[in-house]
Amino acid sequence: MPLDFNKHAQKGNQFLNELALELGGQPDKAKAGKILRAVFKTLRNHLTLAENFQLLSQLPLALKGVYVEAWMPTHKIEAGRKKIDFVEEVLANANKDTWPRSEDVETMLKGIRAVFKTLKKYISEGEFNDIEAILPRQLKKLLRESIYQRNISFKLVTEK
Repeated sequence: MPLDFNKHAQKGNQFLNELALELGGQPDKAKAGKILRAVFKTLRNHLTLAENFQLLSQLPLALKGVYVEAWMPTHKIEAGRKKIDFVEEVLANANKDTWPRSEDVETMLKGIRAVFKTLKKYISEGEFNDIEAILPRQLKKLLRESIYQRNISFKLVTEK
């Protein structure tokens, strides 16, 4: 079967479009791409080498390039175990103009949640569960909040 690079580009653009919509407001693929790159770079520091490759195998070809960009798998970076550590690492990996008000943690969290929620649509349930199992407790919570955000909000509203 011949390679169809247009098809691969379409899948990558589809992901970016979905992510841009998830971020809300006017769809901005450039901003979505910057956020995606920063979250991928951070996420790979929190996964084992084997898990990184398992996740990578399920990504559309165009996203695989984004995931591995400037990655040195043998160079392990110490990753924090708390949600705020993850957010700060994403911010450090992001371009300064990705989040204009870098002090706004909620804005950063919204971007991270949007990436996780969009990513969930592209990987298997088993892979999602494997990633979740590896992450520390606070990062598992962040991942779950991202995926099941509507349910969490609904429960909070109905419990009052």
